[in-house]
Amino acid sequence: MTTVTASRDAAGPASASSVLPRTRGRLDWRLRFAALSLIWGFSFLLIKVGTEGYAPFQVTLGRLVFGTAVLAAAMAVKRERLPRGIRTWGHLTVAAFLLNALPFSLFAYSELTIPSTLAGICNATSPLWGMALSMVALSEDRPTRVRVAGLGIGFIGVLTVLGAWQGFHGLDATGTAMALLASLSYPIGWIYVRRTLAGAGESHLSLTGAQLLLATVQLAVVTPLFTSVPTSFFLVPLSAIVALGALGTGLAVLLQYGLVAEVGPTTAQMVTYFIPVIATAAGVAVLGESLAWSTPVGAVIVLAGAALTQVRRSV
Repeated sequence: MTTVTASRDAAGPASASSVLPRTRGRLDWRLRFAALSLIWGFSFLLIKVGTEGYAPFQVTLGRLVFGTAVLAAAMAVKRERLPRGIRTWGHLTVAAFLLNALPFSLFAYSELTIPSTLAGICNATSPLWGMALSMVALSEDRPTRVRVAGLGIGFIGVLTVLGAWQGFHGLDATGTAMALLASLSYPIGWIYVRRTLAGAGESHLSLTGAQLLLATVQLAVVTPLFTSVPTSFFLVPLSAIVALGALGTGLAVLLQYGLVAEVGPTTAQMVTYFIPVIATAAGVAVLGESLAWSTPVGAVIVLAGAALTQVRRSV
């Protein structure tokens, strides 16, 4: 669950540019790291609750509207301006689709038929997809034996989560495929950003604010074509959408931005490995979702493999 544009590591979670100056936050970075893990971990629960009252596209549009509002407020406080240049806006339009509009919508649609726990675990496959794609798309990102082994282990974990030995019995194939496709969309977007926007002279906050704005416009165009205006408003689902946007998108981006600036992208991206744990715990404890033994076991294998794909060759 990420929205940040300027990533230097296409194989890992999207993060602010590693050239950001390291700054000292008011709140200890470990507390902010924990808060970010909780916010993104609970995002899958919020998506599930939101879709109980509204169509998936409406959930995504609401999420982007409130997330963009938070970023706009942050930009106003810091007196940041939106980026300039048609070329930059063109690249941001593609990034907004790949990193926001597409994966957010796919996760929302997937949770119509699969548990939030499974969606959260599917999200953890992003580093695996990123590793596989970087081997093809990024010539400077040469794989090591450890990273390739991590890729194989990770996908064994995916098969364990899905119960492959049972022929995927009881699994909604469409919903699961959507969640996995959403997870694949992130590294595709990161690689695109790395190739087109990594050297942009604009600030990270400015780029990300513009990206969310563009994603909001994209959903504002698409949503009326596939949904009708709600005739009634459901308080709990609406509250979930507001929290998903303001916290899970807007505040989360600002937290990650600060973490990258203070402790660097490598440490900040470790939040990815806590998200499925929290998503699973939230889904079981709050929503009462069932949990077969293969789900947590497979999740551990996925996370172990994803961690290995992030190991770099020592210089």
